[in-house]
This record gives sequence, C-alpha cells and structure tokens, in this order.
Amino acid sequence: MDLFYPSKDDLPYEEEILRNSLSLKHWWRYLIALKDAPFKKRVVIYERALKALPGSYKLWHAYLRERLELVRGLPVVHSQYETLNNTFERALITMHKMPRIWILYLQILTDQKFLTRTRRTFDRALCALPVTQHDRIWEPYLVFVSQKGIPVETSLRVYRRYLKFDLNHIEDFIKFLQNSKLWQEAAERLAEVLNDDKFYSIKGKSRHTLWLELCDLLTRHAEEVSGRKVDAIIRGGIRKYTDEVGRLWTSLADYYLRRGLYEKARDIYEEGMTTVVTVRDFGMIFDSYTQFEESMVVARMESLNLDDDENEGGNHRKKDENEGSEKSGVSSKLEDDNGQDPRLLVDRLSKKSFDGFWLNDVKDIDLRLARLENLMDRRPELVSSVLLRQNPHNVPEWHNRAKLFKDKPTRQILTFTEAVRTVDPMKAVGKPHTLWVSFARLYEKHNDLANTRVIFEKAVQVNYKALDDLASVWCEWAEMELRHKNSRGALELMRRATTKPSVEIKRRVVADGNEPVQMKLHKSLKLWAFYVDLEESLGNLESTRAVYERILDLKIATPQIIMNYALLLEENKYFEDAFKVYERGVKIFKYPHVKDIWVTYLSKFVKRYGKEKLERARELFEQAVEQAPAEHVKPIYLQYAKLEEDYGLAKRAMKVYDQAAKAVPDNEKMNLYEIYIARAVEIFGVPRTREIYEQAIESGLPDKDVKTMCMKYADLEKNLGDIDRARGIYIFASQFADPRSDVAFWNKWHEFEVQHGNEDTFREMLRIKRSVSASYSQTHFILPEYLMQKDQKLVLEETVDTLKRAGVPEDEMAVLERQLAPPASGTTTKDGMRAVGFVSAGVESQPGVTRTADGGRKVTANPEDIELQDESDTEEDNDKVEVAQKDVPAAVFGELAKKMEKGRDSESIDSGGNGPFGALERIKRQRRH
Repeated sequence: MDLFYPSKDDLPYEEEILRNSLSLKHWWRYLIALKDAPFKKRVVIYERALKALPGSYKLWHAYLRERLELVRGLPVVHSQYETLNNTFERALITMHKMPRIWILYLQILTDQKFLTRTRRTFDRALCALPVTQHDRIWEPYLVFVSQKGIPVETSLRVYRRYLKFDLNHIEDFIKFLQNSKLWQEAAERLAEVLNDDKFYSIKGKSRHTLWLELCDLLTRHAEEVSGRKVDAIIRGGIRKYTDEVGRLWTSLADYYLRRGLYEKARDIYEEGMTTVVTVRDFGMIFDSYTQFEESMVVARMESLNLDDDENEGGNHRKKDENEGSEKSGVSSKLEDDNGQDPRLLVDRLSKKSFDGFWLNDVKDIDLRLARLENLMDRRPELVSSVLLRQNPHNVPEWHNRAKLFKDKPTRQILTFTEAVRTVDPMKAVGKPHTLWVSFARLYEKHNDLANTRVIFEKAVQVNYKALDDLASVWCEWAEMELRHKNSRGALELMRRATTKPSVEIKRRVVADGNEPVQMKLHKSLKLWAFYVDLEESLGNLESTRAVYERILDLKIATPQIIMNYALLLEENKYFEDAFKVYERGVKIFKYPHVKDIWVTYLSKFVKRYGKEKLERARELFEQAVEQAPAEHVKPIYLQYAKLEEDYGLAKRAMKVYDQAAKAVPDNEKMNLYEIYIARAVEIFGVPRTREIYEQAIESGLPDKDVKTMCMKYADLEKNLGDIDRARGIYIFASQFADPRSDVAFWNKWHEFEVQHGNEDTFREMLRIKRSVSASYSQTHFILPEYLMQKDQKLVLEETVDTLKRAGVPEDEMAVLERQLAPPASGTTTKDGMRAVGFVSAGVESQPGVTRTADGGRKVTANPEDIELQDESDTEEDNDKVEVAQKDVPAAVFGELAKKMEKGRDSESIDSGGNGPFGALERIKRQRRH
C-alpha cells in the first residue's frame, strides 16, 4: 500500500496540484517525474488527473498508450484486455469526437476478434464523428469485413453502406464480390459501371479493360449469372473496341460452350473469323476453334472406349439375367407399369424415337474428324480473307488468293470476278491491270477465246491510274491474238489502240472535267514500240515507215527508235533517208542521249561514202565535236582522226589529234597523247614527237602523268643520242617524284647517269634527290594538306602566327631559321606564286625544290645546303661502280656550271673553312660576324 502514497520526492508536485489541480502542466510534470515508477502508481496519478481534467486529450492519449504497451505480447483472452476496453469506453465518453481514439480502440477490438462488438463500435464511431472524418474510419472497417470468418452478408451490407459514402471505390466492392463468388451481383455492378459515362477508375483501369473483365465474368460463370443478355453485351464490346475483338469473340463462343450449345459456338467462331481484320485476332479465334474441335474429337473417342468396356461387362451378366427372367416376368411388368421413374420413361421414349437418326448418332467420330480437317484446310483461305479485309485494293494478295484455288477453276473465276469488282485502280496497291490479264489468261488456258476477248474488252475500258497499265493490257491482248495465229487481229488491235481520239470525244471529256487515261493512250511509247515491232514482223515497209513517222510526229521517239528506224531504211537500201533520220535524231536529242546516234551516224556515213563526200563528213564531225561535252568528245575525235588518216591529209589528222588533246578532260589527256604520239611516229617519224611531248608536259596533266610523260620523253632523247636534253628532262621531272614512293623513277635516272654521266652529274643527281626528299618530308609532315599549294615562306609565317594565337610558345630555332631564310629566287607570277616552266632546249640547274601555285614543284637554289655523304654514295662505293672520268665542255652545261660555282662559294663561306656544321651553329657564327 505504501506504493500508492506519495514519497518525499513527490511532495513538491503534490503541493502544486493542491494549489491548482486544474493545471495540465502540473499533472504532466508530475507524470514525467514518475516515468520510472511502477505502472500501478502511474495509473493512480493518471486516474486522479483525468478525474480533475476529464476533457484532456493529451492525458487520455498518453494513458491509453501506456495501457496498450502493457497488453502487448499478452493473449487476447487476458483480463488486461478487458480493462483496456473499459478504459477506452470511459475515454470515449468525453473523447468521442477524437478519431484517433476511435481508431486505436477499433484496432484493439479487431485483434480480439470480437465481430459483433467490433462492428457495433465501428457504427458508433461513424455516428459520433463528423462526415469529413469518416474516411479514416471506413478504411479499417473495410479491412475488418474483408477478413476470413466474417459472414458474407455482413460484409455485403458494410460495402453497400460504404458505396453510399464514396461511390468511387466500387471497384473494391466488385473485387470483393468476385472473391466471395457472388458472380451475379458482380456482373450487375460491373455493367452499371460500364453504363456510367462519367465513371473514372481510381485504379487506372480503362473502359476496355473493364469490358474484358465483364466478358470474362459472363462467359466463365454462364450458369451462375442470369438476367443479362450476354450475347448483346459482348457484341456491343466488339463494335466499340476493335483492337481486341479476337478475345471478345472467343469469350462469346466460350459462353455458349459452357452452356452446352456447341453448334451455336461453331457459328460464333465462323462469324468471328469472317469479320476480324487483323491476323493476330484471327489467329486467336482460329486457335480456340481448333482446340474446341480437337476436344470434341477426343471426348467422343473417350466415350466410345467407355461404351466398349461397359458392353464387355454386360455380356458376362446377360446369362444370369436370362435365368431369372421367366420367374419374374409378370411381376416385373406390373412394376414397370406402376412404379417406374417418369424421367427413365422419357429417356427410353427419346431413344426409341431418335434411334438411327444421323444427328443422334453416337458414333459420329468421322464427322468430327472431317470438321477438324476441313477447318485446317480452310486456314489459308481465311487468312487471305483477313488480309483483304485490311485492304481490299491489295492486288498481290488477290493473286495469292487465286493461286489457292489452282485446282478449282470455278473458284478462281469467282475470285477474279470479285477482285476486278472490288479493286479501285486509283487506290490499288500494285498493278491492277494484272488482275484483268490473269483473268483473261485463265479463260485462254481453257481454250475459251470468246470469253478471253470479252475480258480484255472490259479491261481496256477501265480508267487506270497509270498510262503504262492500259498500254500493257492492249499489248497482252495483241500477244494473245498472236499466240493463236491471228496476226491480222493483232495489227487491227494496235491500230485501234493508237488512234487519236476524235474532237467530239475530247469535247465531251472536257465537259465532264475528268480526263480518263484512254485519252492519252495514243501517246504511249510502250504501245507504239510494240506496234512498230508488229509492223516490222508482219507488215510491209511502207506501213512500218508510216508508224515510225507517226512516232516522230508525236514527239515520243527515243534514241533507240531513231536508230531502229535508220537501220530499217539501211536494210532496204534507203541510205539517204536513213541519214535524214539520223539528222532528225541529233536535232531532237541532247547529250548524253544523242551520243550513240552521233557515233552510229558518223560511222555509217564514213562507211557508206568514204572519201566521196569528205567535206560533208568533215562538216558532220565538226558539228558533232562542237555539240559534244568534254567527257563525250573523245570517241568522236578518234573517229574524225581516223577519217583524215584513211581518206584525208596526215597534217589534218595531226591537227585533229591536237584539238582532241586540248578538248578532252585531264584524266583522259594522257591516253590521248599516247595515241597522238604513236600516230605521229608512224606518220612523220620520231623527231616530230618532240613538240608533242613538250605540249603534253605543259598541257596541265596531273603530276603522275607528267612524270610518266617526262620519262618517255627522256627515253626518246636518249635513243636519239641527245644526253643533255634527256638529263634536263630528268631534272625537271624530279620535282614530281617522291624518292620514298617513286623508286622506279630514281632507279631509272640512276641507271641513266651510270651509263651516260660522270661524277659531277651523278653527284648533282644525288643532291637533287636529297632536296626533293626533304621538300616532300617538310610538306607532308609539317604543313596541313590544304596549305601544300601555297608558297613555303608564306605558309611558314601563317603557321607560326596560328601557333602564337593558340598559346603555343615559339621555338627559338624556328625563329632563327625563319629570319635567316633567303628570299625565293626564280620567276614569279603576278600574285607572287612561282610559275612552272619547261626548258626544252637546255638544262636548267635547280638545286632545291619548292611548291608552285598549281600543285607542281619548282627546283630552286638552296645556298645553305650542306654537302653530306648520301647513302647512295656509300652504296656506290660498296658496289665499286666505276664511273668514267671525262672532261665535259662548259658549254654543255650552260648556266648550270655558273650556278654550281656560286653554290660552292656560298658553301665555303658558310662553313668558314672548318667543315660542315649544324644549322644552329651556322646561325650563331653568322650572328657573331
């Protein structure tokens, strides 16, 4: 008992309470001070405080929390739970407006499994709290009624009350009904939801999903759900939702299957397969249909096996039954008349009535197998129907459908008839005229030419989208007549097709405002080409010429038609008329289409007249080369030169070659110059080719072609004995040959100097080789590609300035090299760029190489060049090649000797008599001087 009395430590708090017992702060401070005291003592304080302050939510909540912690872990039948319940009831006397107190109490009651008490407490809470706070109570209430063991009727009533409070949670109610197997009400509620246009699913379900749920519910529980027009509901969904019709059709069929209406289910499957428009939906229905038919076959086979087993057992019992039949005959008859079950009588009468009727045949396994086989055989046709429903104007699919009935001509005729009636040529995918042609060939295949002509007659009256389609139909019709030896009929068809519409017909078409394709048929090139082929094969020359003339008058001729017309006239010895046709052709067409006409015309004219009409031929060639662009002029020039060589003057032939070399593109100049040189050698001899070589080198050939031409020129000079000219050509060509890649050129020059040079010329060759190699190395590895065409000094300055702007420190060595670099010598053009020249009669000494404006390389003097032993020298020393020493007159070298002397003097000054130095050492010495 001492526990309940205040201790010395509690006296200050007791005094405060005595002074003011209505202060919540004093009571709360007292409870905090006793937080470590036994619960029984704290209960006394709580009870005293609540007696003084019965309306304090803080005290009641803390008190209830402590009591909840006290019962945690105890069984629900413990007495503390009842004490806790009583405490909650006392608290709710004053705290009935506090939803949190109600929720704690309801959770405790739910855990104690007091169904009626809990339900009534929930109802009390709903009555006590305002409507705005009911949602906090309904959530645990629904959890409570959804537990196992709660009577379904109780849960139903609670859910129905809740829907009056919030109708948006009807989906939870429907789910509860499905879980409770209340299919009838679930279907009704789901149907109400779908009929409400304002319904919005809080679970994110679409109306389509709800439709599928309703269909599944109606079909899977067809016997439990009544009062609903399932067929109308599902068909409404099929009309409304076209993207899942396959599943809806199978659901409807499944509904009838579950009700035992198998024939009705078959009708639904057939209707679904003939109405769906996607292969996916068709596949779903077909698979379900096939599975149904297979299950029917399997079920019938199993039933037959069971009947066989029963018959075997019945035979053993038959003897025992016969022995007692005589004894009980009268009594059994009386029993049959008086005491038998009426249902057995009905079954017996039905068996007697329908016995032997084919619909009631128990052994219908063959019929069911035939149904299954027929369904599998119809699958390609059904798939074709689906594809055609997607696009009835799909011409290739109509052809595929006709191929399915290749062994059934009647079905093919029906298919083509339906195709030509359905397909709109303006919307067709593919060639619509092929349907008519295939239709006509079907009749032709069966030797029904009358109907074939009828089909073609109807086909040519169709307004096709493209003119070529109509022309193809006419050509097919004419070919059919030719296959059956009716050549006159084929020609008559072509004359009829190519006839120009009359003025009256044109006026009528203009009045209608819609011009059919038949109005343009007389300008169809395909039709005229076929017509002219027929005339050439079956008609005479005059009729054929008339057809060709009409083609030219209509301005639909092609270069091939021009050439065919001219060839026809040549075969019939009308040469001048043929040349007139060529003339008309070259006036009608432009390049590149007229190229073949010109080549054929010129070759035929030369072959026909030769030198008889040389001036006329020359005029034709001049006209041809004048009209031809550069890329097509080469064969004409070659023909022209051949004409002059055969029938004209050699001088004129050379002039033609010269004109051709200047007219052709750069990539063809090398080949043409080779022909030019070969013809010049054959006609005028070798010395005449010098001028051609010089012209070729200066004509702007690409670098590799210039190098090749120089090598051939050098070989020519060497063969003629002019060694100095050959060496000068090699020096000029060296600027185009990189020693690292063009090894053949330098080897050839090396052999030349070994055979015809001396030590000085050989050293000069090696020095030029080093200079060229250095030039290529500097150009390729220091400068960008786009700067290779600029002057070296300007490029170097631009590059350094760019590096400075980029923040790259300038190298001291590069600064000194640029400051002491000598100005470029040689001839310059107006814009400061070095011009490339070729000295044909002497040798120009060029110790160094620089870039020119057009991409060539100019050999320039390098006063700072250092004489170093080259690897080639070492190789020559190792191989012990002896070069003949011979004094060469200074006049042979010309200016080369003077430049070499100047180069040696500058080298001796730079070296200062102390031998070769590096570039940095030479710069330092010059700065000291």
